[in-house]
Amino acid sequence: MPGAERSDRALCGSCARAGYNFFTIAEPASPGSVLALVRAGQASTRNDLAECLGVARSTVVQRLGVLSAAGLVRVAGDAQSSGGRPASVFAFNEDAGLVLVGDLGQTGCHLAVCDLGARPLAEHTAPLEIERGPEPVLGWVRSRFSKLLAKIGRDWGDVLGVGIGLPGPVDFRTGRPVSPPAMPGWDGVYVPGLFSAVTDRPVLVDNDARIMALGEHRTARRDDEHMIFVKLGSGIGAGLIAHGMVLRGERGAAGDIGHIVVDQQASEVCRCGNVGCLDAVAGGWAIARRMGAAAPTPPDVVRLAREGHAEAMSEVRRSGRLVGAAVADAVNLLNPTSVIIGGKLAEADEQVFAAIREAIYRHATPIASRHLTISLSELGHMAGVIGAAHMVIDYVLEPERVAELVARRAQAA
Repeated sequence: MPGAERSDRALCGSCARAGYNFFTIAEPASPGSVLALVRAGQASTRNDLAECLGVARSTVVQRLGVLSAAGLVRVAGDAQSSGGRPASVFAFNEDAGLVLVGDLGQTGCHLAVCDLGARPLAEHTAPLEIERGPEPVLGWVRSRFSKLLAKIGRDWGDVLGVGIGLPGPVDFRTGRPVSPPAMPGWDGVYVPGLFSAVTDRPVLVDNDARIMALGEHRTARRDDEHMIFVKLGSGIGAGLIAHGMVLRGERGAAGDIGHIVVDQQASEVCRCGNVGCLDAVAGGWAIARRMGAAAPTPPDVVRLAREGHAEAMSEVRRSGRLVGAAVADAVNLLNPTSVIIGGKLAEADEQVFAAIREAIYRHATPIASRHLTISLSELGHMAGVIGAAHMVIDYVLEPERVAELVARRAQAA
């Protein structure tokens, strides 16, 4: 089950020094443990694998045979030889399956079919009204996923898992949104159940800012042990990385900075019921509400700001200053290595990032900000789908689940 605790076993010295600790060796020589080492690039020959796992070479040979038959590993070449027959180098086969992922926002979505290296093979971006409710929205998502699969000549039988990001708090362990202010009708809905008609594979659900944080961390910031990813869009949220892992909190509310009260004198009532929340005064919907007919929706705000519209530019820069001050509090609390800024509103005007950066450095304590890196997202709009892909891939290829995958493929052969 997502979020379940596991106890780690000791790794070999070379793996531990490399910081390789994302899997548990429940059975030191299980096919899943062998695959995990190959995926991480920490061991790629039979001898290296045997040394890392502390088992006989013959055991590794058998496990590699099982993984090869299931299509999960392949021979990638030969190692450099110092004499005698060169050793075969094994690599993870990223073409061994597909994952379907969706980054759903309040006003738009980005869907993709990805391989097991989290590389998008087919994508679709479209407007979306999350307020329509779970069944209409996810019914459309299911249909679009089917069309994307058909586009690349594949079907649901090739899918190992589905990952969905939603713009509100999500209990990752249960796959249910938890009192999401901007998502009427979604509270407590068992999202995986709405995919049962098309797949029996795992369906994982998380907050959109968290999957963006994971995507950015895995792709561009793997060395940053502690990171805050801030999403500025129709709403405002954050994804937290602590000790290289996604921090979700007890019920999925970690990083929900959009509902920090930043202006107690404000007249705007937030959708959560409080007054003066960051989301209610600085989010895309808040700006659209103030601009009225000139920009009735958040995408209109972004479009006008990019076109140089004076009021829109002023509004998004004010948003940047307010967000920066709120993020500074998070920096003081968490002391991250980096703060990454993403989302459509952050891309609307270059001065938004400058305003956020300046506010963070002004309000954060010197000890927390002295070595802090503040950057724009390198992945941009791709962060969510790539993060969702990594979320699903890591789950379905955890060592204890690989045996089931191998057995299923052996039966189908």
